[in-house]
Amino acid sequence: MMRTVAVLGVLIAVGTLKLPIERNLAALHRQEHFRGVEFNLDLREKIGQLGFIAALSGFRAIVADALFIQAFAAWENTEWGRMLLLFRHITTLQPRVLLFWDTAAWHMAWNASVAAMNDQTQPRLALRVKAQREYFALGKDFLERGIKNNPDRPDLYEALARLYKEKYKDHERASEYYAKAAALPGAPTFDRRFSAYELSYCEGREREAYERLRRLYDEGPPERLPTLIKRLKFLEDKLGMPQEQRIPDKENKIAK
Repeated sequence: MMRTVAVLGVLIAVGTLKLPIERNLAALHRQEHFRGVEFNLDLREKIGQLGFIAALSGFRAIVADALFIQAFAAWENTEWGRMLLLFRHITTLQPRVLLFWDTAAWHMAWNASVAAMNDQTQPRLALRVKAQREYFALGKDFLERGIKNNPDRPDLYEALARLYKEKYKDHERASEYYAKAAALPGAPTFDRRFSAYELSYCEGREREAYERLRRLYDEGPPERLPTLIKRLKFLEDKLGMPQEQRIPDKENKIAK
């Protein structure tokens, strides 16, 4: 009976000591925006026992870098499936490294999608288009999960905006993600312009786009870039703006 009480006492003491440590770890993970980082048996099978132990022992960066080299080799050999699995494990190991998320998305949505569309072994165009769009979706998934792990950095918002613009031809979503990037500390100034540019291509939102572009124009010469002036002139014509409210024609000549 005394032994049982002693064991229970030890367990309670250990549990009491662990609780603040676990709370601190959980708070740190929330602070660092870790999402869905799971060191499971599937990861162990892919990176091997030694790599798995190294990852658990605090050498995640080294293991991720080694896998990144393997992913580069897979890209050279156009082994898209293997590369996809490798990047999933790389981003699991190092979710706060933007380069890994961005590179994974680029390989999927750009390189693999082009390869799928040009696949001479698949004679049916519909199936090639289907495969291409599946790679678009994989690239988008990497960027969306990367943003969940790095919501405080503008880079992946910008990458997702480019994907919507160039692959989905969705100017409205592109504008949205450029705007989200622009709202973050340290975002480059072009994010505001790019968001307004993309909005200017959206049917039914010309007035909003014009007002945003005009505010940028009114900030002064540094913002009066050729593309901004060109889009402003386009919107002035489309909205039928009175001549006295339009920007000077000399700006149009500069844009040319």
